[in-house]
Amino acid sequence: MAGRENRGYIGAMVMPFDPERPAVRRRFRAIPVRTLVPNLITLLALCAGLTAIRVAVEGKLELALAAIVFAALLDGIDGRVARMLKGTSRFGAELDSLADFVNFGVAPALILYFWGLHDLGHAGWIAALVFAICAGLRLARFNIMIEDPSRPAWAGNFFVGVPAPAGAITVLLPIYLFFLGMPKSVIVAWITLAYTLMIAFLMVSRLPVFSGKQFGSRVPPEKVLPIFIFVVLFMAMLIAYPWPVLTIGTFAYLVSLPFGLRSYLEYERREAVAGKAAPSSPQPSADAGATTTPVPDFTSAEPPQDERPTRLN
Repeated sequence: MAGRENRGYIGAMVMPFDPERPAVRRRFRAIPVRTLVPNLITLLALCAGLTAIRVAVEGKLELALAAIVFAALLDGIDGRVARMLKGTSRFGAELDSLADFVNFGVAPALILYFWGLHDLGHAGWIAALVFAICAGLRLARFNIMIEDPSRPAWAGNFFVGVPAPAGAITVLLPIYLFFLGMPKSVIVAWITLAYTLMIAFLMVSRLPVFSGKQFGSRVPPEKVLPIFIFVVLFMAMLIAYPWPVLTIGTFAYLVSLPFGLRSYLEYERREAVAGKAAPSSPQPSADAGATTTPVPDFTSAEPPQDERPTRLN
């Protein structure tokens, strides 16, 4: 009798499931809406980039350039929206990088090729390929550098190389000039090829470029209305006179690049001076026979300084 009870107990222990007990299905945690909004903005920008490629194939360059500019504007707000809503995620970061490669690497290269680089044959296609590849390399390097804990805090004010959205808007300068009346010829096509390669090099270079983060995330109350007026005026000018505004903006951005390098070198100089001015650790006594133990000074009003190196974010 005891043996049967033991066998029944052991059988109950090894039974894989109870047929009379309902199966419990695993339920995934609901995703907050605040994490979906930035990703929807990124997907909308990706749709704009893909649409730019389509209309460029159809020969509608005005719509193609408008789609690229629209994608750049959306790219400038999706990250800020994610931080404001506290909806940042690793998925969103990867999606943003993939969308940027299409919008600001592939699409501008194809637009330039369909516009004038195709007149140069294989050389024009190679220039388009180089620009798209450099955009992908620049985005991959950016994803690695944002996780580098050894970067100084002030380095967040600068990009390493021209960012992909700025590179896309800048590399399309020959088309802006074409719509302003510049004739298209073989010489212009070769100049466009050299200019495309130059912007591609700037994207993968180590050139420090202003990121705009040094202006802070808060606006003084007295500057709110001027900022509103400036943004509305800029958007109105961009819609009414797109080619002059884009041309002037591109030249202004190229002129600002040396100033970014100068500011970066000034930060490095200040950091080097601060490092030299920092007090060094006390040297051991020259008398090898005498070993003295430092006695803390409890009469000093200042607390002892921490001599450990500061972690750079």
